[in-house]
Amino acid sequence: MLIFLDTEFTDFIDCELISIGMVGEDGRHELYLEVQDFDRSKCNAFVQSAVWSQLGRIEEAIVRKVEVQARLRAWFATLPRSVTIACDSQHDRDLLANALEGEWPNNLSGWFDLRPLIDTGVFDRAVTQYHTKTHPWHHALHDAHAHRAGWLAWMDQRRRGKLEAY
Repeated sequence: MLIFLDTEFTDFIDCELISIGMVGEDGRHELYLEVQDFDRSKCNAFVQSAVWSQLGRIEEAIVRKVEVQARLRAWFATLPRSVTIACDSQHDRDLLANALEGEWPNNLSGWFDLRPLIDTGVFDRAVTQYHTKTHPWHHALHDAHAHRAGWLAWMDQRRRGKLEAY
């Protein structure tokens, strides 16, 4: 199963996790966490304007830094025995690794890089369409869902292409 991952963080240089969103390819498995005690002084102007206003809207998602690892491990334990993380940024992967203190869950079997798909028209259109339905950009859970929508559209196009070839 693919798990789509997105994170929001303070800055590319002084990088600290603000929020993490993950959603399964099937759409049924979902996790969203917001770190309430991140260092706001590390945030760049973009994060202050685009990310901060979206925080605190999902009360059950708010956690302290010390809770993140346990919540991630508990969630991974509910997933199938083999999952692959799909994301569009090495920062997302690094932040997940930091949150798990470098010890990957046993059911994490690999990584899928979404970056080559981002520039395909079908992926981009699906992501944009997802965000225009009242799901703001730069919200980790919405962005993970948007990646899922892009992936599904891209896969549908690939399947149609294969069928048309026969």
